[in-house]
Amino acid sequence: MPLYEHVFLARQDISTQQVEALTKEYSDVITSGGGKVGKTEYWGLKSLAHKIKKNRKAHYSLINIEAPPAAVAEMERLMGLSTDVIRFLTIKVEEHETEPSAQMRKGDRDDRGGDRGGFRGGDRGGFRGGGGGFRGGDRGGFRGDREGGGGGFRGGDRGPRGGGGGGFRDRDEGRPPRASADTETETN
Repeated sequence: MPLYEHVFLARQDISTQQVEALTKEYSDVITSGGGKVGKTEYWGLKSLAHKIKKNRKAHYSLINIEAPPAAVAEMERLMGLSTDVIRFLTIKVEEHETEPSAQMRKGDRDDRGGDRGGFRGGDRGGFRGGGGGFRGGDRGGFRGDREGGGGGFRGGDRGPRGGGGGGFRDRDEGRPPRASADTETETN
């Protein structure tokens, strides 16, 4: 039988016991359809990246399933009808993981020393410098280390005309004059 990993998100205003009851209910649907439920994990109440059906948070739950596609389709149909389930995702996998999922392994993150790495680095330096951004100013940043002060689109020295400085250079600064059409004909 095919193996599946199924994650569903339940509304934020229901209790943990109700989420566990939903997990049991959908596990029973799988077993009545001729399948088996492996491990189940409750990942907790987590913030969402954006609102889903007026919810800012959701209860996350994982179910490892070994069942025929008809049983999985019936479970998904029932989840679509439920008002407590706001999203779900079922993925077919080659094999189930025996150890806890990445969401449950929070202790591993603490063992790494807390350095988050990435572009910014652990000391908030990294790619963007001390805080640059678009306006830059005197805070440094990606364009702030250039001659003429802070960078970005609006930051830094305003230039001789008081217009936009920092991001764009003046036309006559450091560039030979452009040859026009009438100067080319004079040289030929």
